Amino acid sequence: MNTTRQQKIASLLQRELANIFLQDSKSIYNCMITVTKATITSDLSIARGYLSIYMADNKDAVIAAVRANTKDIRFRLGQRIKNQLRVVPQLEFFIDDTLDYMENIDRLLKQ
Repeated sequence: MNTTRQQKIASLLQRELANIFLQDSKSIYNCMITVTKATITSDLSIARGYLSIYMADNKDAVIAAVRANTKDIRFRLGQRIKNQLRVVPQLEFFIDDTLDYMENIDRLLKQ
């Protein structure tokens, strides 16, 4: 059960991470990345970002590059939210494949 504070912080993190990926995704990762969901643990120490990756040949390679770049992303996030949060949470990134799943179900239903 998420508290109101967790929901507000998760929303803030999702918005700021989306802006960071909007600036970087085309130049660094050579694809388009959107943050579909962000969650944060109850002690506010770990944030999980769920990413949708578009126009990429290998999504696993892109998520590996994002995970390798987590330290820099966390630093940039800290620059953006330094007035709202005292401590910047650790970041974990996962591929959000719900869109692919929905497209697959839609394709199967049309058969």
